[in-house]
Amino acid sequence: MGKLINILVTGCGGDIGQSIGKILSKSKYTNTLFGIDISDKNAAKFIYPNFSVGLPFTHPNYLRKMELFIDENEIDIVIPIAEPELRFFSDQNILETIGGAKMITASRLALKVGFDKYETAEFLKCRSLPFPLTYLAKDIKTIETFPIILKSRTGSGSKDLHKINTMDEFFFYTRKDRDDFVVQEFIPYKDGEYTCGLFRSQKGEIRSIVLKRELEKGYSGYGEVVENTAITAILENLAVQLNLVGSINIQLRLHKGIPMVFEINPRFSSTIYFRHLFGFEDLIWSIEDSLGFPLSDNRKNVIGRKFYKGYEEYVT
Repeated sequence: MGKLINILVTGCGGDIGQSIGKILSKSKYTNTLFGIDISDKNAAKFIYPNFSVGLPFTHPNYLRKMELFIDENEIDIVIPIAEPELRFFSDQNILETIGGAKMITASRLALKVGFDKYETAEFLKCRSLPFPLTYLAKDIKTIETFPIILKSRTGSGSKDLHKINTMDEFFFYTRKDRDDFVVQEFIPYKDGEYTCGLFRSQKGEIRSIVLKRELEKGYSGYGEVVENTAITAILENLAVQLNLVGSINIQLRLHKGIPMVFEINPRFSSTIYFRHLFGFEDLIWSIEDSLGFPLSDNRKNVIGRKFYKGYEEYVT
């Protein structure tokens, strides 16, 4: 198995970070688990045995403090969670190592494409992959067919996502700044929405899982593992076209039986814990692949199994 390792998860306070902490706290590879967030007003401090408050990535001393922390605690692996922080590491060309620790992120092209919703659409278009028509909001003079989807070009999650039914609504939501928005063709929900885990190893082995989901306040509140050969084929094609190494999340809807990809999230997703329970252990595989270990495989036939988003309470 190799030696036990010290793991640091940054930006661990959100739902993804907390899920990752739950997985790693039970992993056979974990020696000591550390978590850092810019606030302690979250449940991560109950999940991570060694939790601390750190600097935001925008602070001028952020990298120096991070490297000192890694050195002092003999960190072997760093897993950044928050998308703004991932953008920072990508911009700084820090994707392989930081200090003496290995970084766990998706590979460079997947990050570049996934960080920008317009770039995502152009990437899919150039490779003849199905996607909703997507335009820069700043280029829009009038819209003839409603509804449409208005979303932040660089945002993550559903905070800056709006279903628009009139030009008045479009002008209202873009009144302050239209540069960071894209307009996307609306794909009806009737044939379902899917969130898909996609992993590819350094040796090119591809693993995927397809979850048909229902959203609850922007998150996957309920879902079911399904089998769909058309979706799986799209995922495998994307993994190759992106030259993917690591784990990402693909969101899509079916339109007349065709999978229409509308999001490529170049990071671990909020369904990571559900997937792990189903045997799709992309977090563990990412660690094994980074360390040169053979990939474990605890996958089983889980088609038809369902997940439900719950809540936990912590008090002090």
